[in-house]
Amino acid sequence: MRGVRHMATAVRLPDGRIAVWEQPLDPQRWAARLRGVPFVRGVFALWDTLVLGIRALVFSAQVAVRYDPELSTEEQRSTSESFRGFLWGTVALSLALSVGLFFLLPLGIASLLDRWISTTWAIHAVEGSIRLSILLGYLALIGRTPDIARVFGYHGAEHKTIHAWERGFPMTVEGARPQSVLHPRCGTGFLLIVVALSVVIFAFLGWPSLVWRVVSRVALIPVIAALAYELIRLGARWFHLPVVRLVLWPSLALQRLTTREPDDPMLETAIVALHRVLVAEGHDVTAPVLRTLVMDVDDTGAERIAVITLGKETAE
Repeated sequence: MRGVRHMATAVRLPDGRIAVWEQPLDPQRWAARLRGVPFVRGVFALWDTLVLGIRALVFSAQVAVRYDPELSTEEQRSTSESFRGFLWGTVALSLALSVGLFFLLPLGIASLLDRWISTTWAIHAVEGSIRLSILLGYLALIGRTPDIARVFGYHGAEHKTIHAWERGFPMTVEGARPQSVLHPRCGTGFLLIVVALSVVIFAFLGWPSLVWRVVSRVALIPVIAALAYELIRLGARWFHLPVVRLVLWPSLALQRLTTREPDDPMLETAIVALHRVLVAEGHDVTAPVLRTLVMDVDDTGAERIAVITLGKETAE
């Protein structure tokens, strides 16, 4: 869960406990000023999502290794040290493959078909349709694997918990359970808007040489992301209007592929993360009633032990 100035990541351990790592977000002054500028802030939001998401993945992986009952202490240490670099390398490769799969592959297929298509708008519509088909097929395919289905359950828990907070429901499993797994600010909807915008923006560029088509598909990703971010903000702000709900219906429908109904332990984990962010940012929230023990950890998953020194509580 990310707030304005803080982020918290909660992980369910094999023994049922929840490990939570809360960290302040301290952007540079120049970056803090630019984050409020329309369109420019979308690029920063995309970068934040990428960096913080990877950081949370690294943290969860280290927690999984540290609390794996089948690994010895020495095995846990050596695996944790080598895993961080491996995961960052994997993420870099994944990003490159994502650009190739969702931007360059549709362009390549459309380029093979352009001899039979007479207008520029038509060929861009074909390219966009191919891109959307790949996206839908990809999400549907990975959602059939048990591990990713479980991740999508936590995604649904995130949405339900945020809905409960925004609508004034108690921060409890009972308060979050009846909420919707769909949310207008979801990143899945962001992907759909990116696909739709790409058709319009690329169409204005015409159909130049293949080299320039490839360069434009890669170089304009931040521009498209910035525009999509502004549309997401506007949609969430005016979501109470029926016409806005109608326009955003495809975005919400797409979330059916990336969310699942969560179980109660998933909801508890999401509640812990959101509660920690709200407390860190000064909101007056009641501590949630949980059936699970929660422990504070650092970024490596090591438990932070509270001690009293000279009348002041610190942590080690």
